[in-house]
Amino acid sequence: MKKPYRKKDLPVAEIRRYLEPGPTVLVSSHWKDDTNIMTMGWHTVMEFSPSMIGCMITAANYSFELIKKSKECVINIPTHDMIDEIIGIGNSTGEEIDKFSEFGLTAVAAEKVKAPLIKECYANFECKVIDEHLLPKYNFFVLEVVKAHVAVSPKYPRTVHYRGDATFMISGRNLSYPGKFKSQNL
Repeated sequence: MKKPYRKKDLPVAEIRRYLEPGPTVLVSSHWKDDTNIMTMGWHTVMEFSPSMIGCMITAANYSFELIKKSKECVINIPTHDMIDEIIGIGNSTGEEIDKFSEFGLTAVAAEKVKAPLIKECYANFECKVIDEHLLPKYNFFVLEVVKAHVAVSPKYPRTVHYRGDATFMISGRNLSYPGKFKSQNL
């Protein structure tokens, strides 16, 4: 039997913890002699083919200018064992430290962009900025994934998902319903 929930009012600024969009990612960027990594929890798949991702990066973030100028980045997917790096990178600025060195991560040359891959991450998606119309008003980048690298196992990695208020969730049990699911667009 489905359970009805007793509800209370919630400040609208706190709704994000209920709309968790996907795994927390590490975004690497590069422009001229500067390389950086930032932690990002808010991104969205916009299209399947070509593969497009949208993300908002505040202009106050050091990576914002690197990505805006280079028009490229790498979205790296860390696993739950990298929680300390995820938090540390999110709590520091690339203007003051070399995050690869500080957090013991390995920069690997990408194939289609100058921003580096993070070797320790489960997956790396090389991206190019393809639309800047929403940058001036919303700081919203529209990216096209031009090359994807994914570990051969496990099939479903244990990723970290940000819930707000310094709370994270680790992905868990998978449910499969072969033959019952008709839409590939969910």
